[in-house]
Amino acid sequence: MPPTSPLPADLLVEARWVVPVEPAGMLLERHAVAVREGRIVAVLPADEARRRYAAAETVTLAEHALIPGLVNLHTHAAMTVMRGYADDKPLMSWLRDHIWPAEAAHASPEMVYDGTLLACAEMIAGGVTCANDMYFFPEDAARAFLDAGMRGVLGMIAVEFPTAYATGPDHYIAKGLAMRDRLAEEPLLSFCMAPHAPYTVSDATFTRIAVVAEELDVPIHVHLHETLEEIAESLRRHGVRPLERLRGLGLATPRLIGVHGVHLTPREIDLLARNGCSIAHCPSSNLKLASGLAPVAALLDAGVNVGIGTDGAASNNRLDVFQEMRTAALLAKGVSGRADAMPARDALRAATLGGARALGLEDRVGSIAAGKDADLVAVRLDRPETQPCFDPVSHLVYAAGREDVSHVWIRGVLRFRDRSHLWIAPRELEKLAALWHNKLVR
Repeated sequence: MPPTSPLPADLLVEARWVVPVEPAGMLLERHAVAVREGRIVAVLPADEARRRYAAAETVTLAEHALIPGLVNLHTHAAMTVMRGYADDKPLMSWLRDHIWPAEAAHASPEMVYDGTLLACAEMIAGGVTCANDMYFFPEDAARAFLDAGMRGVLGMIAVEFPTAYATGPDHYIAKGLAMRDRLAEEPLLSFCMAPHAPYTVSDATFTRIAVVAEELDVPIHVHLHETLEEIAESLRRHGVRPLERLRGLGLATPRLIGVHGVHLTPREIDLLARNGCSIAHCPSSNLKLASGLAPVAALLDAGVNVGIGTDGAASNNRLDVFQEMRTAALLAKGVSGRADAMPARDALRAATLGGARALGLEDRVGSIAAGKDADLVAVRLDRPETQPCFDPVSHLVYAAGREDVSHVWIRGVLRFRDRSHLWIAPRELEKLAALWHNKLVR
């Protein structure tokens, strides 16, 4: 028989280690990922890949770990322009006395586009290829995600009070749905309902959102059980804790992404598990706002799907999922009193497949597997700070950082290489940051 001709591929990425995340615990040494038309077509030993594929480009990463793109399950990207604006204050004071007044004065399509573009640059440089965003003017955030070539999940936000974006809950929802209709065919964009929080959204609005989410088959992204004050207010106003209120309104389903989930009882954890809900764990923001310590080990033990979020740069102050992975793993151990709580592989899974699953994107991203989009991140593990390397997955969580990210591909397109963005000049980012610094100072 004549020899089989090599198959065409756009890209072949060979790495010292490939960490596919799925199946759980798998680690592949000296393997390659073949990519064609933005999708992974094969994951196989590097020697076999060279024989089987004729690639237009081959990238060899001799001392790197190749991982799926990180998923930031909760952020307010536009708030990057407020990084450090009002630090060291408790949540409700931070919101009512500082953030909400600043937003009333400055929130605009221009602020959202510029702030989101700055956020995309920070996240891509840190290996984040997908972010679940909640903010006003989401269509302008979408423009920034598309200009950056980054995957964005746009929240169709709703609150009861008027802002520069909309006049009331019906107007918020209508504008969000119109945005979704206009952008539905963009392959890098997806959508979710984003009622802000139980203390800013009425029963009637929550009920409507539950119906719309079911009709559109989209997640519901909402702050939930972040502070004790939030829970006390719910008991005063509604007679039940926030999660029980959402359950009664039909929101406790696999669509629900509860952001923070700091103050949860064992019964509430069981409710989340039984109903297939997800939690977006934002450890640094919870620590910085003194909101509390989420029971992540108990959530994972119960089978609740947990993803990792940064929250916004105004309350973190970094959009650094590597740091969040490490902090999440360490806090899980400290809170539970168990050194084996949230081991490195579970932290990495939360930051990749856990987030993708919560967003309904697990068939496209979150792991390295044939048929999925080629959202790939290469992490150098050859620096003194990451040597010797007995377990690359352990190093990804406990030793490496976003500064070790060398390459980022999103849907097969190289967006970041050797600490440099390939889609925007650093000077442009500096100008945007200076512009909004001056506006907020004034």
